[in-house]
Amino acid sequence: MTLVRAVFALLAASALLILLVRFLEPRFAFFPLRGEDTTPKDCGLPFEARTIETSDGERLRAWLIPHREPRAIVVYFHGNGGHLSMWAPIVCAIARRGFSVLAFDYRGYGVSSGRPTESGLYRDVDAIVEHVWSESDPLQPTPPAPPAPLAPPASRAPPAPVLYWGRSLGASMAAYAATRHAPAGVILESGFPEARSLVRAPSPMALLALFSTYRFPAAQYMRESKVPALVMHGDHDSVIPYDQGRALYAQLTGPKEFFTIKGGDHNDATPADERAYWQAITHFIDRL
Repeated sequence: MTLVRAVFALLAASALLILLVRFLEPRFAFFPLRGEDTTPKDCGLPFEARTIETSDGERLRAWLIPHREPRAIVVYFHGNGGHLSMWAPIVCAIARRGFSVLAFDYRGYGVSSGRPTESGLYRDVDAIVEHVWSESDPLQPTPPAPPAPLAPPASRAPPAPVLYWGRSLGASMAAYAATRHAPAGVILESGFPEARSLVRAPSPMALLALFSTYRFPAAQYMRESKVPALVMHGDHDSVIPYDQGRALYAQLTGPKEFFTIKGGDHNDATPADERAYWQAITHFIDRL
């Protein structure tokens, strides 16, 4: 009888732990801010605000920063904190380097509707990928309404190579996007192989990770897509250790390059050595 009670108590404790983890995991994974107080206009760049609907009815805020003759079209997947306004300096810096940029807020971030979950973010990415590769060439600014009905536009390729660029948690999102529709290349900045790799044993977090449903398996997605990848990581990253970036790179099986951001921390808006940073990106894109 004592054994039965012990087993029952263990099962009850496990069930409670599972419920606790389900409650806590989105709070550990996502740190969204609401609203929008800065846009590319504040950086001196023209942009178009868009609303992109997901398959489950959420409405995502997106910015299109166009370039007349882009060297590439960057679809930018930001990290797990803040909102688009916080990421505006980084998005604007990319646009100023001769790229067209499409950036967006996940559900629950900025002025996007809903609440973030791992499965929800994948639906968000599905919607963005479908938007990017739709037949109507949505990566160009929306033209004025025509005076009379026109025939539906023919399917056409984007005017420049499409590049997915993800930072931190966004690296996992960019990797997932590559499995939905392959771009010319993927940049994985400050990323990790998968969520469990961030938990160091022994620790209470390691026990919680056993019951977690969240994975964000960037390395697995990249192995599935085999899209050329540039992995970038700061050697002073205080959030996701540098060795996580090296581990992510080691697990990729497709064409790949690695670049160390010398002196780089996790949330740097401007790299310490901008010249080397952008040179690595330019060389990667030129070789695609």
